[in-house]
Amino acid sequence: MEQTICESVRYSARCPDCGAKLECCGVQALVDGRLRWDVESACSDCGFTAAACGADLPTERREQMLAERGPATLQVLSPPASSVVIMRVLRAELGLDLVNAKAVLHRVLSGDHSGTLPEMELLVRKLRASGIDAATTRS
Repeated sequence: MEQTICESVRYSARCPDCGAKLECCGVQALVDGRLRWDVESACSDCGFTAAACGADLPTERREQMLAERGPATLQVLSPPASSVVIMRVLRAELGLDLVNAKAVLHRVLSGDHSGTLPEMELLVRKLRASGIDAATTRS
């Protein structure tokens, strides 16, 4: 079983019960080969609590995570003679068409493809499973 990879962010929202400040903690995790977004929220004024699990990472929280933690970069350590396998993984995992997959492939091979740590680690694991030596780095 592979290690779970996660990153978290804290943010405030409006309590749905009383309108006060709701403290939220969101976690993006790579669990069992899948990305998930979990949030726990609590209001100190009225006691409201909530947990939402397994959703997609909201764009605003992804941007916050990248700003606070910094991006992780996908690196192909030993590029193969043919990039077909890498393209297959990128298309399957990112839902890209051929044109966009080629653009992402170029960024991957030049060391410029980045995202959250769980996002990049998912791609690394898929590439390794396909025989491509890859790693996640963070500067």
